[in-house]
Amino acid sequence: TRPRNYSSASAKGPQASCGVKGRIVATPGGSLDRGLSERQRISRSCEFLEAYRQNRKWVGRSMVLFLREGVDASLRLGVVAGKKVGKAHHRNRARRHLREAWRLNRHRFYGDVDVVLVARRGAVGTSFERIELELIRLARRAGIIQSPE
Repeated sequence: TRPRNYSSASAKGPQASCGVKGRIVATPGGSLDRGLSERQRISRSCEFLEAYRQNRKWVGRSMVLFLREGVDASLRLGVVAGKKVGKAHHRNRARRHLREAWRLNRHRFYGDVDVVLVARRGAVGTSFERIELELIRLARRAGIIQSPE
């Protein structure tokens, strides 16, 4: 049997309560959790379409970086990998690498824009280090990176 306060409704998606999402929390080991919360991600298809329509893009070998301006833009990230990238496991790996490169370097970016990263075929055989360097290079060309390194 279920407890009385049990709710079958999921706490995910746009209807979810705000709670502690987006906060940096200390982990038991003493380090900080710097994950990407739901607030730091683009999830609605209309926001992806706005980024494509604004046509502010920078193209690299393994990704295309789109910038989206809007009143709700706040350095959120959207990652896309189409079927041209490869089979599902290749697309998943490409998305994971792009998301992780963004997560590790997010502190260097600034601006009231959202970023959409579209994986290209070149992302499949590319090392994570090269993907990270390419993200930094594209961000510098787009003008959203704080310090030159």
